[in-house]
Amino acid sequence: MTQPRRAKGEGSIFRQSNGTWVGRISFEDPVTGLLKKTQVSGKTKGMVSAQLNAIRKRIEHGVSAKDDSMSFGTFTARWLASSLVASDRKASTKALYSSLARTHIVGSELGSTALKRLRPTTVERFVTHLRSKGLSDSSVRQIYTVARAVGDAAVRDGLLGRNPFAAIRRPKVTPHEATYLSPAQIKHLLEASHRTRYGLLFELLVNTGLRRGEALALTWRDVDLKDRTLRVRGTLARVDGELQVTDPKSTKSRRTIPLSEPATDVLTRVKHRTAFERRRAAQLWVDSGFVFVTDIGEPCDPRNALRALKAAAKEAGLDRIGLHTLRHSAASVMLSNGVPITVVSQILGHSGISITVDVYGHVAPDVSRDALDVLATALGRPEHRVTYKVT
Repeated sequence: MTQPRRAKGEGSIFRQSNGTWVGRISFEDPVTGLLKKTQVSGKTKGMVSAQLNAIRKRIEHGVSAKDDSMSFGTFTARWLASSLVASDRKASTKALYSSLARTHIVGSELGSTALKRLRPTTVERFVTHLRSKGLSDSSVRQIYTVARAVGDAAVRDGLLGRNPFAAIRRPKVTPHEATYLSPAQIKHLLEASHRTRYGLLFELLVNTGLRRGEALALTWRDVDLKDRTLRVRGTLARVDGELQVTDPKSTKSRRTIPLSEPATDVLTRVKHRTAFERRRAAQLWVDSGFVFVTDIGEPCDPRNALRALKAAAKEAGLDRIGLHTLRHSAASVMLSNGVPITVVSQILGHSGISITVDVYGHVAPDVSRDALDVLATALGRPEHRVTYKVT
């Protein structure tokens, strides 16, 4: 009996002399537009039919019939040169992603794996390997994020049917309590740093809670000494070897901060110092407009600020101090003195209050007892109370 002919695009299934079933299908490659053929095989006709159905669905969704044989590392290199460059990510983020991809992905076991052989277990082995290298939780998550973005691009380009990175949970980052200084320690640190060029920067950080890059990106048009406010509109970072002002860390990082009297005094002293150095440098002066500049007006390198802080911390007898410690210290002092955590979150420019709670929740005073005392006062004591005596 003659079998009915299959419709165009359905393919054909037949059994070979060795008993293996084979399926063949012709199609127009949705990626290249060329006419191609492919075949699958299996122990049963049903298995082959299922494979052909899967191929047809991929083609209908604009995906190649089969996952590509290109290595993940090769595609990652292409992604770095095209998709990453064309993305709207911050320049500093692009530089970070590029460094992470070249260091941990391109030449790794994952990088040598063909796209068609990527499985969720491949991703899990990759994450386990990263952890075995002693990388921090945040670094592992960042590398995973980059690799997943590469996988998404491969799916978009039709080289992968599914992104195996999306099949596993994003690596968890265990929150750590922020390291901060007491008011007495802050005083000692500032005393040790007052002779350095960056002493005034450190004073501003502990009086505002600004991030290092935010403070160094400040220009004088961002500062209003009369109204005692400053605007955070960017962050200074080294990108591809050059200092650049990039967008703030998040939407809420773009904010206006009221200045206290000490913070206003710091900026006033910076302004006077800058005016003096401008006159002294004469024609060598670079009118960059930044608040914190070198002695010839150029923007300050964040790395030099960190070196100065480390030296001052050593003199003050303080260990493991970084510029972010000053921000943490400002937050802890505000919280421990009763400033609402919502207000602190706004001042710090966190994208959500949950971040503030995770980092500084242990610093905030326990107000639950006060809250219940307020509740009891409002309700008052009932006129008729039942009392019991223990006999």
